[in-house]
Amino acid sequence: MIMAPLFNQEIKHQVSVINIEVPVRVFKGSTFIDDLTIHDFELFEDGKAQKIETVYLIKKTDIKREQGNIKFRPEVSRNFVLLFEVTDYLPKLGDSIEYFFNEVFLPGDHLTVMTPQKTYNFKKKALEVLPKEEITNQLKEKLRKDITTGNAEYKNLLMELHELMPPDEETIRYFRMILKRLETLRSTKEEELIKFSDFLKSKPGPKHVFLFYQKEVLPQLNPSALAQLISMNQDNQAFLMEYYDAIEFYKRDISFNIDKVKKVFSDSSISIHFLFITKPTSINITGIQPHLLNWADHSEDIYSAFREMAQATGGITDNSANASSSFRKAAAASENYYLLYYQPKNYQADGQFKTIKVKIKKGHYSITHRSGYIAD
Repeated sequence: MIMAPLFNQEIKHQVSVINIEVPVRVFKGSTFIDDLTIHDFELFEDGKAQKIETVYLIKKTDIKREQGNIKFRPEVSRNFVLLFEVTDYLPKLGDSIEYFFNEVFLPGDHLTVMTPQKTYNFKKKALEVLPKEEITNQLKEKLRKDITTGNAEYKNLLMELHELMPPDEETIRYFRMILKRLETLRSTKEEELIKFSDFLKSKPGPKHVFLFYQKEVLPQLNPSALAQLISMNQDNQAFLMEYYDAIEFYKRDISFNIDKVKKVFSDSSISIHFLFITKPTSINITGIQPHLLNWADHSEDIYSAFREMAQATGGITDNSANASSSFRKAAAASENYYLLYYQPKNYQADGQFKTIKVKIKKGHYSITHRSGYIAD
């Protein structure tokens, strides 16, 4: 007698199908190219060619064209974040807000505004009910007040630092303390960036961050004045050591892991548009003879970091004294895009960052897209 097995079920291996979404923008000069087909694109993950399943052409919030074998349901309502890391309320910032509500924002879109003081989450109903002019005026006034109030200490410290130039033996410690405090006020922390990324990742659809960042400057002795200071204190090595130590604060190191932050934002499918305002902070200067000082640029390090983040997320970087002009360029660049879908070959949820590279088979174009995703 042959006994039947207690379990006669076929063992099956569960295979997860992962679909990766890649927004891609293709330009010839400043013109968006809108006549490409699925056959014009090539996509690589970690250097290996992938099959593109479907391509959508999207303009603003409208799906204009679809090609491919698998039908997806792309979320086209947009999440906008206007982030203001500025020390002056400039009229062109107000112009940017007016342009946003008049030309960019559409019903169904979401808006978050982050100022030096507060974060404002605009509810969908309020945006649909209130007149655009009323919302624009309210936001411009809130922004003006928050920038003025939020940067009062920063500007006061800049003026104090200016008045201490050149520092002497009695003031050098206070000079250094002011530099430390300025660094604290303008530093960018990694945990805050990660938290910001998580906040946006939880939201559906395309996420666009427009980061307005104003040029930072610090008063610094010009070369001839510095040489004179050193010459006058040759016998006071303790003072010179204190001075050199304080001056090191002009050489700021980035306080966060740029590579890690780039990967997190890319994984979250967030486009960061970095709008660098080249007009420096304005303060009322009195006292010291202007010929002794230079206003030294203190933005170079943070500029490089944010530019890399913009590039890694498929956003743009623009430098201008005119914030409104920069915003219009970035807004126009963000409105139209192709949405590519593919299923990674031999996908493994190993927690590693997978790089994505998109190419156009023929022609010379500039292409922007997120640099990859984390396989969780």
